Amino acid sequence: MNTSQDNHLTRIAAPRGVAPGTGYHHVVWGTGRFVAVSGQCAFDEKGELVGEGDAAAQARQVFENLRRCLAAAGATFDDVVKLTYFVTDVADLPAVREARDEVIDPDRLPASSAVQVAALFRPELLMEIEAFAVVPERPGSGPGYEAESETGFRTGSGAGLGTGFKTGFAS
Repeated sequence: MNTSQDNHLTRIAAPRGVAPGTGYHHVVWGTGRFVAVSGQCAFDEKGELVGEGDAAAQARQVFENLRRCLAAAGATFDDVVKLTYFVTDVADLPAVREARDEVIDPDRLPASSAVQVAALFRPELLMEIEAFAVVPERPGSGPGYEAESETGFRTGSGAGLGTGFKTGFAS
């Protein structure tokens, strides 16, 4: 069993009896605040589509949007434990993986699922990606803590984030 651990997350690439995955870890767990990021599409900050018909451009914009959403919760891609890819064509997955590898260390990949869908809510969208993260508890974080993100939105338990939800396994 190939296991790696850093800070607050443990990753298992291949549990006993399970073939290793390509481009993901089968199991990731951690301890800290749970953060769920809704599926992100390739819209810029003005709501305009980036990269119509271009899977690579859309993937880069989606990962930038994920980065901004994670930052609003005090998280980074290092804290991501699960990504779910919804693509209209699985042939676009190499472009998605390339964009992902630009922001996530290939040795510290999250668990992931990829699903081909018939359509997304707008026909020009090629993908939507959601993320789950576990942020380590830090002094000044968790219940009762509020900070202001780069966008000016409040984060922390007063904003509905940082509920102190614990995840992981007991030793």
